[in-house]
Amino acid sequence: MRRLIRLLWYVRPYWLQLFAGVMLFSFVGAVQGFRILLIRPVLDRVLRPESQSNEIVLLDKFFGHPLYLQQIVPSHFHNAWTIVAVALVGSAVLKGIADYLGNYLVNYAGYGLVTDMRNELYNAVMRRSAEFFHRHPTGLVVSTIINDVEKVQVAMTAILAEFLQQFFTLVFLLMVVITNGRRLSWVLLIFLPVILASARRVGRSVRKTTRRGLDKLAEIQNILHETITGNRIVKAFGMEFFEVLRFKGAARRLFRANLRYVLASGISSPLMDTLAMVAAAMLLMLGRNEINHKMMTESMFFVFIAAVFSLYDPVRKFATFYNGFQQALGATDSVFRFMDFQDEVREKPLARELPPFHQSIVFDHVQFSYRDEADSPLVLHDVDLEVKAGAVVAIVGSSGSGKSTLVHLIPRFFDVGAGRILLDGHDIRDVSLASLRSQIGIVTQETVLFNDTVRNNIAYGQPNVSQDLVENAARAALAHDFIMAMPAGYKTVIGERGYRLSGGERQRLSIARALLKNAPILILDEATSALDSESERMVQVALGNLMEGRTVLVIAHRLSTVRRADCIVVLENGRIADAGSHEDLLSRLGTYRRLYELQFVDLDAPNGMSQGVNGKK
Repeated sequence: MRRLIRLLWYVRPYWLQLFAGVMLFSFVGAVQGFRILLIRPVLDRVLRPESQSNEIVLLDKFFGHPLYLQQIVPSHFHNAWTIVAVALVGSAVLKGIADYLGNYLVNYAGYGLVTDMRNELYNAVMRRSAEFFHRHPTGLVVSTIINDVEKVQVAMTAILAEFLQQFFTLVFLLMVVITNGRRLSWVLLIFLPVILASARRVGRSVRKTTRRGLDKLAEIQNILHETITGNRIVKAFGMEFFEVLRFKGAARRLFRANLRYVLASGISSPLMDTLAMVAAAMLLMLGRNEINHKMMTESMFFVFIAAVFSLYDPVRKFATFYNGFQQALGATDSVFRFMDFQDEVREKPLARELPPFHQSIVFDHVQFSYRDEADSPLVLHDVDLEVKAGAVVAIVGSSGSGKSTLVHLIPRFFDVGAGRILLDGHDIRDVSLASLRSQIGIVTQETVLFNDTVRNNIAYGQPNVSQDLVENAARAALAHDFIMAMPAGYKTVIGERGYRLSGGERQRLSIARALLKNAPILILDEATSALDSESERMVQVALGNLMEGRTVLVIAHRLSTVRRADCIVVLENGRIADAGSHEDLLSRLGTYRRLYELQFVDLDAPNGMSQGVNGKK
């Protein structure tokens, strides 16, 4: 019920359209009941013209008074056939108009509700910290935004519109049943508890099986994401067959989950059908007795039994509607869970703006661990480090020593477990995320480019920046020449992840983007490690332009790229093992010297040859 109330809360901006749609559908239900009532005058007057009565009765009593069809049709149409014909045609036209408009208005409210929900969900996901994306696979997130919300959309548009129409049809048909059936109508109450109990039980099963099905669909989407984005690795290792088998396995699990849903929901229709026929058989037996004892006329009973049979369709569909709404509620599990996810990285209320950086970055007894893993060990231990403004600080160490984790704490991709990080004396947890991240530029080993134009990739985050500034940034990144050689220059669409560019060109575009941002703090995370020697030289020149006048933290496995750093910090098992200049660190018997010798000792081998993997020259 809480999920349902929360779901319906999104309809507030569209209450007027929904209310109008409800009113129109109530009119449709009234007309449906009215058309059943027309059976009585057709039998009594139109098909029996010898009848002497001038009164065409719809109901013997309606709120205590008889209801005559002459009260609805203008007086100059008062003959039996004309009255019934006008009533039939007029009701059809009015019902069609009301049905059309009601369907449009209810769907307008439903699609508006779902659009707002999807927008809010996407906004919530985009604002989640890196921890959220560590915990939830990309395929699951994408599946929730698309497939789970799609289930809600179906329920709140097509199903809701038909539900309202059938609900009001049921209400007015029940009125016809009660007013015409009299004592017979109470027989239907015997079946009501059975119908409600069975629908409730089936609905629970439907909700559970829907959730399982959506989870299996998310598994398929995750495999698709991994194999399509990593298709080159799949091909390079000849794993196509393996991935096809993995996909087939996930598809088979989805198939089984869907069959469980069909088994759970499919019982509704035959159950309702059986109950309806049992009720009809009982009513025929009792109705014969009522007619024989002159308690009802044949026309009254025929209207009654026609209304009862007409009830079957709404009642049968209600089981389907209930299952559809249960599907929607099952789908909202992930939607609301993602919306309510509590980030560890949260901005304080009324967080102040960070002033322009100009002094230092201080790591004050910093500790950190990835808390999404049970009993996870510390990644960083009691790190104390000060980086002066304008300095270039290189961070080196073996894989897994915590280099990337350390620099990713500065823009608050994660929050420290203990200690604090200060920018010009301001704890970064006390300032707004926007003001903090606006002062930090990042260039990583994995360049992130979008399927958009070159210009929009460089100007990402600054869509209104002038073309001159974009080109100046590209020139400084040594990217202008190859951009102008493209078919449409800066308007060239570079494809998903920039696949139409070489590695060095992609990296220079990301450097141009960082140059255009003009942030005072720069993080270079393995920015050249994936490049060949020629591309690396070009990128190094571009990086030199980017680093000028900025405070730079450089992570590099290639120690040749960090020799000129003002200070080199050596991390070992999450601790600062040593720090100093290149020459100072080489003069000590420590981790840096060991790493340096591993990379460069073979360069002094005879003839410039190094030992092969198998010990051969």
